[in-house]
Amino acid sequence: MGSAYRVVVRRRGKTEKTRHDTLEGALDALQARLQELANRQRPHVERAFLREVEPGDQVAVRGELRGPRGLNAGIDVRGDGSAEAFTGRLSRQVVPREAGEDVYAALRRVAAPDGR
Repeated sequence: MGSAYRVVVRRRGKTEKTRHDTLEGALDALQARLQELANRQRPHVERAFLREVEPGDQVAVRGELRGPRGLNAGIDVRGDGSAEAFTGRLSRQVVPREAGEDVYAALRRVAAPDGR
């Protein structure tokens, strides 16, 4: 049987895919890669369709986690370095952070099989 969890990281025309046997391993790999890429970000205004897109409105890096029981969640890292966790694949829903959580802890909370 193959690995149960898949991590997909998308950034500016590049896609990286890895497979992991455990949820914890997949979450650790996703966090490490996104933090590495986020540290390389330099805020700048992009031009798209004759308009300027501010760094906070750009998704510079998207990390997705897919797994059993329809798990589809991830983190968007914005051009200004901010980040937000989401669930869903086609229709994304932002995951609100609870007190004391960072974006990675919020993702871990919603990705856990028992919801905690």
